[in-house]
Amino acid sequence: MNLTETKSRQTKYCTQIEQIVKRLGHASNAQILAELHSAYPDVSATTVHRATARLASRGELGIAPVDSGGAMRYDANVIPHDHFLCEHCGLLRDVDIASHIGPLLEKAIEGCRVSGRITISGTCKTCAKGGNFA
Repeated sequence: MNLTETKSRQTKYCTQIEQIVKRLGHASNAQILAELHSAYPDVSATTVHRATARLASRGELGIAPVDSGGAMRYDANVIPHDHFLCEHCGLLRDVDIASHIGPLLEKAIEGCRVSGRITISGTCKTCAKGGNFA
């Protein structure tokens, strides 16, 4: 097997992982593993880790902000975008605010150029309605 074949290798797990992340929007390896176990009860955490790393390196999965426990999360949306993260329930939503906020940040930091994506944290509307905020 040559390097090109290795890079484009698509296992049954990769296909399922892509579908799971697409359905969930954002998912950690632990969430993906739990979902995969229904179809593949013998799949290991190492297999999931290798498959998600392969998919991310090929640009087929995006990298999302980590969850509250610090676990890496993958994103079905591979187009550069920003995120809103609820500090209470962990909800992660895709948003596109960099074009609006970037110029304000650049002005505040006196001409330095902002090039990264932004994660805004706060309280989602469900938690706010339920009074789940400090």
